[in-house]
Amino acid sequence: MRAYSFCLILALLPASAAEIHVAVNGDDANDGSSLKPLRTIAAAAARAQAGDTVTVHAGTYRERIAPPRGGDSETRRIVYQAAPGEEVWIKGSEVVRGWKPFRGDVWALKLPQSFFKNYNPYTDLIEGDWFTSKGRPHHTGEVYLNGKPLLEAATLERVFDPKPEPGWYTESDPATTTLYANFGGRNPNQETVEINVREAVFYPDAPGRNYITVRGFRLAHAATQWAAPTAEQIALIGTHWSKGWIIENNTISDSKCSCVTLGKERATGHNVWVKNPKKDGATHYNEVILRALEIGWSRDNIGSHIVRGNTIFNCEQAGIAGSLGAIHSRITGNHIYSVWRRRQFTGAEMGGIKLHGAIDVLIEGNRIHNTGRGLWMDWMAQGTRITANLLYDNSTDDLFVEVNHGPFVVDNNLFLSELNLSDWSEGGAYAHNLFAGRIVSRPELRRWTPYHRPHSTALAGVTLTNGGDNRFHNNVFLGGEAKPGLRGAEDLTLSGHGLWMYNVRAFPSFASGNVYFGGATPYAGEPSPLQMAAIAAPRIAEEGKDVFLTLALDPAVAKASTQLVTTASLGRTLVAELPFENFDGGPLRIGTDYLGAVRNQNKPAPGPFEAISGPARLRVWPR
Repeated sequence: MRAYSFCLILALLPASAAEIHVAVNGDDANDGSSLKPLRTIAAAAARAQAGDTVTVHAGTYRERIAPPRGGDSETRRIVYQAAPGEEVWIKGSEVVRGWKPFRGDVWALKLPQSFFKNYNPYTDLIEGDWFTSKGRPHHTGEVYLNGKPLLEAATLERVFDPKPEPGWYTESDPATTTLYANFGGRNPNQETVEINVREAVFYPDAPGRNYITVRGFRLAHAATQWAAPTAEQIALIGTHWSKGWIIENNTISDSKCSCVTLGKERATGHNVWVKNPKKDGATHYNEVILRALEIGWSRDNIGSHIVRGNTIFNCEQAGIAGSLGAIHSRITGNHIYSVWRRRQFTGAEMGGIKLHGAIDVLIEGNRIHNTGRGLWMDWMAQGTRITANLLYDNSTDDLFVEVNHGPFVVDNNLFLSELNLSDWSEGGAYAHNLFAGRIVSRPELRRWTPYHRPHSTALAGVTLTNGGDNRFHNNVFLGGEAKPGLRGAEDLTLSGHGLWMYNVRAFPSFASGNVYFGGATPYAGEPSPLQMAAIAAPRIAEEGKDVFLTLALDPAVAKASTQLVTTASLGRTLVAELPFENFDGGPLRIGTDYLGAVRNQNKPAPGPFEAISGPARLRVWPR
């Protein structure tokens, strides 16, 4: 009997974790040991069980990984990792040869449709809700010359002109696809030319593949579709409506639309506005939210992802996007740049990080520049904390908060672009930020949008966005031109430096301890604002992997009437009637600065740096 009981206990114990090896000289018929590795990551994924690790060795792997299963808990996840110290590329492209001279510097390549197997990016046009084509077709395909993407031309004739940069064009018939490309005088058969052939690189083919880690890879070249919030959001790498992924320390680049998605699935709707334009987009999205709740949109099933330490670039739509699927996630320490670089198409879903439904999401310590729009929190940013991020050279704005009702917290950030904040929301708390540029304030009285029960996806109500009900404490504002009038009387948009635009909002705001330099104008209701003469504009210097900030603050900023920012000092939002808590539900206490230094608990310094009250040159990346 004792022997039987012992055997039963052994049978109930989880199987020991296995390590499955993959190498370019392997064979998928092997056992996956270090001595007999597999050849493809997909074959390893087919074998991997909860608790297993797939270790991929140096080389280039041209495949799409669609993991058929995930782990079953945080402690029994499936880990995909590049072998330590080895460079591992996973690409959604193939090398193509056989180009023939066409005319001038333009070459042609004719491929049979069978080359593309189940998906041809050169017959797939980018489309979807909130996508704007600028009056011309765009394919999900791409052509790369020695790793650099060429520019898709609208017509064959445009390919003959290599300005502003060399381009390509495509034509297809039932039997073949022909590519035309200008390689700037180079012979493509003597160079490395790659073309997109896969719509993703690492993306499950069904929801619910939970607890997966992807670590240390170079992921590139995906023929991704437009990732609308009302669609399945396919990306170069994405979680596909799952829970508990960790995407860390990868280099992720060259996606036709989005590089990373923490997004929704297809059953709740897929580009529903395009299919039924008689209903407005906001109504459609509210319906998508209700359908998501019906299939289990909650912390128990979705989100809680970690995206950290990645370098993300050359994504024409978004570096990181997510509709509903990013709840309770942590996005930290990423370097995101070169998003929407080409500007051939546009739409309402573009940015370095673009999230819908960022409930209890932490966005911390990211470097985001040259992305058009840096951060875009659209709908339901509640319990969100945006802290200690470095944003600069973003041509649209650094942060756009759209139709949120709070509470959300924005603290210790360096906003250094021309337009720092586009505020179409209410119920935000802004503390210890450096605002080096303008702020835009606008109510949104055409769309009814949700707010939620505390730290939950459960709906508490819907309302219009009247604007105001913000808190601005211990920030530094740099001045500029005198305040303008209304940008447009129909939308009540106001723009300028400082906080004067909140004087006319329907809901009052609260301000204290702020410092205003030059033409920056205080909020009318702020007691004893500190106004000072203009100072030199801050300067960013990129030196290798380091970024330095030169900032010439007047030492007199120490006279600002500051106090420590906490849950107790911020009160409750007007609409949701909720306190400003930390993203994990605990009490908020902004007791450290941008660099992690402990703040004076009685009289903290204004702005993002506790120990800096005069001219200084600081390393601000990495932190």
